[in-house]
Amino acid sequence: MSRKKRTIIILIADDDAEDRMLVKDALEENRLTNEVQFVEDGEELIDYLHNRGKFTDREKYPTPGLILLDLNMPRKDGREALKEIKADEHLRVIPVVVLTTSKAEEDILRTYDLGVSSFITKPVTFAALVDVMKTLTKYWFEIVELPKPEL
Repeated sequence: MSRKKRTIIILIADDDAEDRMLVKDALEENRLTNEVQFVEDGEELIDYLHNRGKFTDREKYPTPGLILLDLNMPRKDGREALKEIKADEHLRVIPVVVLTTSKAEEDILRTYDLGVSSFITKPVTFAALVDVMKTLTKYWFEIVELPKPEL
C-alpha cells in the first residue's frame, strides 16, 4: 500500500498552552512528521483559515488538511468556529476533529450536527494521549483519502 504522500498540515486550536504541547509531544512520540500549527482561540482559527491578521502569509500559514479543535476557548469557542467553518464552501471540506475535555452528550450531538468529523474526549494520561494520537494519525493520514487543500 504505497501511496505518494503529501504533506498535510495539522492545525490545533486550543487555548491551553500545556494541552497544545502535550498534543504536539504525543504526535512526535508517534514519529509524525507533518507540520503542526497552533491557534489559541476560535477567532485566531478563523483568521488563520482566511489568511487574515497575523496569518496573511500563505507560505507560513498554509491551508490545513486536518483541524484538531477544542470546544471551550475564549473569544470564539470551538462550537462557533465549527459552525463558521462548515458554513463556508471552501473550508467545509477540511476534516475537523473535536479534541476536548467535554464529555457532555449535548456537545457531542451538537458538534456532529454542525458537521464535525469525529469527537474525542482528551485522555487523562500522556500515555493514553499518545495512543489516541497514534490511532488518529493512522486513520487520517494512512487510511482515508483527504481532499487537497485549496490555495
